[in-house]
Amino acid sequence: MRSKAMMAIAAMAATGSAAHAQSGALTPVPVIQGTRLDIVAEGEVTRVPDIATISAGVVTQAPTAGAAMTENANRMAAVVAALKKAGVADRDIQTSTLNLNPQYRYGDNKPPVITGYQASNQVSIRFRDVKRSGAILDTLVAQGANQINGPSLSVDKPETALDEARAAAIRTARARATLYAEAAGLRVKRILAISEQGGGYQPPMPVPMMMARAEKAADTAVEAGEQKLAVSVSVSFELE
Repeated sequence: MRSKAMMAIAAMAATGSAAHAQSGALTPVPVIQGTRLDIVAEGEVTRVPDIATISAGVVTQAPTAGAAMTENANRMAAVVAALKKAGVADRDIQTSTLNLNPQYRYGDNKPPVITGYQASNQVSIRFRDVKRSGAILDTLVAQGANQINGPSLSVDKPETALDEARAAAIRTARARATLYAEAAGLRVKRILAISEQGGGYQPPMPVPMMMARAEKAADTAVEAGEQKLAVSVSVSFELE
């Protein structure tokens, strides 16, 4: 009997512990005594871009697949060699796409006929001296790159700047909440919830350019300017 009583007490203790663990896992919902006010505010800062990215490619055509690939490889090798000579590090040159496609001639009521092959090779080039973007573009064109996108200018490590924007957004939200509260004859009691909207910093998209010229007519100038980094937050306040 004593053994059964001990087992019953242990089972009751275990049941109580489980119930306590389950209740402890619940997040209490704030009880609002006053008025709820939801504010969406944006904070922003500006930075000078310190990274430039250029996508450059070589497109070649030949009667056979092998000839198209060989010519493409030779021209791309010259482009990469010129980039390295210009000071671009190996780690900042990366192949992004490599394609070989047949070219067809279409006729009325006739099956398509292969007339040749087109090979394309695209590399992504990144460098930290934005002012050199123009010189890099001219180097690419001079070495036979005939498909260029960019440069795309961006901020290398935006988190510090984004944190400044977050703090500015909260300050704006607080000031706006105080304005609403005073206009309504109330005061801000506390913050109920904060959530960040959007996906953070998105650098501008590069401008695509098809470039095919035999020689450089003039030095290409690229100005870094400034970029805006912005964060939007949603803040819920309780007014009383």
